[in-house]
Amino acid sequence: MKTFEDLIDEVQQPGLCHRCGGCVTFCTSINYGALELDEKGMPRFADKNKCIECGLCYSICPEIDEMQEETRQVAGWVPPIGNVIETTIARAIDPAIRAAATDGGVVTALLVHLFDRGHIDGAIVTKKSGPFEREPMLALSRQDIIDSAGFYFDSSHAVKHFGHDYSTYSPSVQEFRPMIQKGLRRVALVGTPCQIRTVRKMEAMSIVPSDSVKYTLGLFCSGNFLFDTDERQKLEKIGGFRWGDVEKVNLKEKLLIRLRGGEIKTISLDQIDFMKRYACRFCPDYSSEFADISFGGIGAEDGWTTVITRSPLGRAIFADAKGRALEGYDFSGKPDLSLEVLDKIKDASSKKRAYSKRMHDSLVQAQRGGRGA
Repeated sequence: MKTFEDLIDEVQQPGLCHRCGGCVTFCTSINYGALELDEKGMPRFADKNKCIECGLCYSICPEIDEMQEETRQVAGWVPPIGNVIETTIARAIDPAIRAAATDGGVVTALLVHLFDRGHIDGAIVTKKSGPFEREPMLALSRQDIIDSAGFYFDSSHAVKHFGHDYSTYSPSVQEFRPMIQKGLRRVALVGTPCQIRTVRKMEAMSIVPSDSVKYTLGLFCSGNFLFDTDERQKLEKIGGFRWGDVEKVNLKEKLLIRLRGGEIKTISLDQIDFMKRYACRFCPDYSSEFADISFGGIGAEDGWTTVITRSPLGRAIFADAKGRALEGYDFSGKPDLSLEVLDKIKDASSKKRAYSKRMHDSLVQAQRGGRGA
């Protein structure tokens, strides 16, 4: 049985940890203080003696290949980019949501619709906590959801907050009491590919409280990026702008920086590769292949969101929201656009997967070289 110490050796030490927070959040002994997240979101022992070495943290890590086939079955995954029922483009009907959002506000509008219809009791989202920082939030009202709208361009530990308000592994009445008191039995999770995959792995293992995550809304992800002082200064020089003039940041096929005067600075992804977190270089999933619905800006016009419905559940909630909370794009003048968008997503996914493989291969070779030395 492999334990958290093996996770440190195989994932943390090589720099592969995505900081999704799953290992800490769902640790069997979290209530006894075995694991914790440090100030940078990295999992660590809080008290090694309290670890019962159950191996759960190791099994659910998205970098570990255990339960891979079972996880794919839970998500209905098929090659090459997961199940795709429909690829379309949409935006929020509410102009206030569109104004706050980065693209078309579809994720926010869909969450508000689910909340208003009584389908969810809350949503795990992120909210802005600083100029270049966001933190996880359990949204318990439609206003909470709206306030969380907007693009985040830094690392987000969305799964972490879930464990603070829910029980962990053991399904005892006492551990469920906080959740029952809040009435949070139906939650929507908005997350990056690694976070969605962690929850899917937990579903495959029938681990509580993954059964309370009713909807998984995945975000297209080229990687999480660091915005320390050095990175910000270098990006200013590359783009020829000042952060004080920035109104909005967006990421599609390129990084788009909208200035207050209306000018948009365009920077290629290759130029910002120096800002990417090291672990993200090993992630093969661009389009949140394990989600019920995936969202991003690639292929869509400004002010619109690209949407992939992946599961029957995802298709159902998206269809229910159309005409009520969501407006579909008019494809009559561009009948082939949805196929063109899907091709762009497949291309971006293929490139990320190939890059991930090269990075993994290089790491294996380096480790073998180190052992040989």
